[in-house]
Amino acid sequence: MAAKAQPPIVSAEEWEKARAELLVAEKEATRAEDRLAAQRRRLPMVQFGEYTFAAPDGPVTLRELFGDQQQLALYQFMNVGPDALCGGCTYFTNNVTNLDTLARNGIAWATVSDMPLEQMAGDWKRMGWEHIPFASSAGTTFSADCGAGGGFLLNMFFRDGDTVYRTYSTGQRGVDRLMFSTLVSDLAPYGRQEDWEDSPEGWPQQPTYG
Repeated sequence: MAAKAQPPIVSAEEWEKARAELLVAEKEATRAEDRLAAQRRRLPMVQFGEYTFAAPDGPVTLRELFGDQQQLALYQFMNVGPDALCGGCTYFTNNVTNLDTLARNGIAWATVSDMPLEQMAGDWKRMGWEHIPFASSAGTTFSADCGAGGGFLLNMFFRDGDTVYRTYSTGQRGVDRLMFSTLVSDLAPYGRQEDWEDSPEGWPQQPTYG
């Protein structure tokens, strides 16, 4: 097997110079992200309808998914049919951890899907996701109303008493950038090893959903 391409070897002084140059760009990107976050915090909100989902302990409303929190992060898990799980949503959900820290920031987390509740319950147990609250949106218009359609989407909600508002939503790369494993991979020499990445010639790459 041919050896993989690898970064060039340089002196410590050359490495420090290259790292310092990259740090300038990283700080610029961090400040840009801070500006985006500040703009995001200033988004208006829109009242959202009430929905009732099927949950393991019985019907649960969108409002009830907040629990005692005022903010809710709600992930719409793609339904790809019986006896199957969306690979991308599975990858994302494997990264959902540390919900206690979110709760301390006043944020509840839940996952909904147009998959039947029985299917979700079996998958949650099999995948070891018991720490992640879930409910089935099957039979409701929630997925369509929030713009997910047949896909996936992360929505952020806010409640004032029992009135629920949507403050933010994101999909595609907006969800992708939230994952621990991809963020750490972006720091590694070979990156995510996906074929869309701008990597040096000879770097290992494979189709994103290969």
